[in-house]
Amino acid sequence: MSALSRLVPHPTLSATLALVWLLLANSITAAHVLLALLLGLGIPKLTATLFPEKLRPVRLGLALRLFLTFLRDIVVANVAVARLILSPRLQVEPRFIAVPLALTHPYAIAVLAGMITMTPGTVSVDLSPDGRTLWVHGLDVDNPEAIVAEIKRRYEQPLKELFE
Repeated sequence: MSALSRLVPHPTLSATLALVWLLLANSITAAHVLLALLLGLGIPKLTATLFPEKLRPVRLGLALRLFLTFLRDIVVANVAVARLILSPRLQVEPRFIAVPLALTHPYAIAVLAGMITMTPGTVSVDLSPDGRTLWVHGLDVDNPEAIVAEIKRRYEQPLKELFE
């Protein structure tokens, strides 16, 4: 392993973290640039053992489409949950749903579980021991099959293309 790869184990991740910090800070002062560099170099270095394999190049267009779909779904779910909570008669059908997984890459499964959890009204609660089923709790589930189909179409399929 070269000295440069020991210093920057995941260059793409380092650059992304630094850029995201600068965008969140909304400032390009010397202090923010220095902090962005420290975060960009430090976080991947501290977490290098969590990524034993090199990350593959990402299909940027697909990743962007997935991200935009995810953001849209968060907004739509926020409105739906707010509507449920603010309705005079709170009538919900909470339910656990088994989502059979075609994904096998552990990072892809982790990203899928995180996306589901970050979407209001749903939370990933468990992964079967064989890693083939993700259990999801939905706040208001009237058609579990439709929710499974949406998760597979909107999130799992793009993640499969990105990671596997």
